[in-house]
Amino acid sequence: MSASLRVPTDSPPLRSAGAATALLEAYRPGTDRFLATPRHTLLGSGTAAEIPHDARPVALRVRDVLDARRRAGDPAPMVIGALPFDPDGAPALAVPSSVRRAPALREDPLIALRGPDVEHAADWAMREVPAAARYGDAVASAVRRMRAGEFDKVVLARTLELTSSHALDLPAMLGRLARRDPRGYTFAVPSGPGRTLIGASPELLVARRGGQLVANPLAGSAPRSSDLAEDVRRAAALLESPKDLHEHAVVIDAVREALAPFCTRLEVPEHPTLVRTATMWHLSTTLTGDLADPGTTTALDLASALHPTPAVCGTPTDVARAVIAESEPFDRGAYTGMLGWQDADGDGEWVVTIRCAEAEGRTLTLFAGAGVVAASSPAAETAETGAKFRTFLDAVGATL
Repeated sequence: MSASLRVPTDSPPLRSAGAATALLEAYRPGTDRFLATPRHTLLGSGTAAEIPHDARPVALRVRDVLDARRRAGDPAPMVIGALPFDPDGAPALAVPSSVRRAPALREDPLIALRGPDVEHAADWAMREVPAAARYGDAVASAVRRMRAGEFDKVVLARTLELTSSHALDLPAMLGRLARRDPRGYTFAVPSGPGRTLIGASPELLVARRGGQLVANPLAGSAPRSSDLAEDVRRAAALLESPKDLHEHAVVIDAVREALAPFCTRLEVPEHPTLVRTATMWHLSTTLTGDLADPGTTTALDLASALHPTPAVCGTPTDVARAVIAESEPFDRGAYTGMLGWQDADGDGEWVVTIRCAEAEGRTLTLFAGAGVVAASSPAAETAETGAKFRTFLDAVGATL
């Protein structure tokens, strides 16, 4: 594209009421990349450049492409997209031809308005991969091995394939996900030819803004209840659960160890707090730090140093990855990878790709996992994955 015809890749944030929901409603699958975070709402359209898949670290590939775009005259290039669970896998990252911005969805009063009703809710054919009983067997096997001292933790996942007799309405699904939890990270991005990754993650892996970083790992979960008293009881029990507190501590120690070399200051709260989504309670710790060298350390450098955390893989990492490969009869792909954005200055936000589905044709493949430790129960972990499926099931009007 010649300079005279080039579409700017960045536009001033829209500030009027309804600006964020306007971007949400403008999303179109295939060509657009939508990402809403607690800070802002982004809609990238078209593709100016793609991040290549080669042997170089992905953070370096992203930096090189953004630098090239800036030298070519793009004043504010930005990459948006997803990276897979396998660090050596192909990225689904691109510099959009144009990016529109708005404030956060949670700040838009129109997000409270009811979205379109779910259509064709009863038309889903459903298949569990693996079946719940087989998943429980994999959890039990992992627990036996942990009690024998082979490893400390593994995150085991399962999938739910939903096939519709009608064409998938991804913009409507995205709208329902966003309205259900506008304080989270809602996304829809191309993940491969004819495929779209769509979801609403509660978990920030890491963000960089200038010389500061923020990470907010979640580990240890409990399903929400529609009964207020029971919901409060579950939240209080999670804060006191030895099993969940241990699982959380393992993750926090790993995050601290990975980020400390980049920082002159790293603050780690002594005790976790609670965060809630529409379906789950999570133990949460927010780490903040000052970068030793913000001129060379980008948001994706930090995210790559963290990925995969014990919250999505396990510990020790190599053993946990092997157990995952043995136990899960599917390829995770983008699930439990990372998704986000980064600009040419190195600022960005990367979230953990959970509470998501991959859409292809008329099929949605939902993913959900649970952290398994020596004190885990197969029944409890199976129930936890079922509760996590609810984020997406509610968005499409299906029940497990």
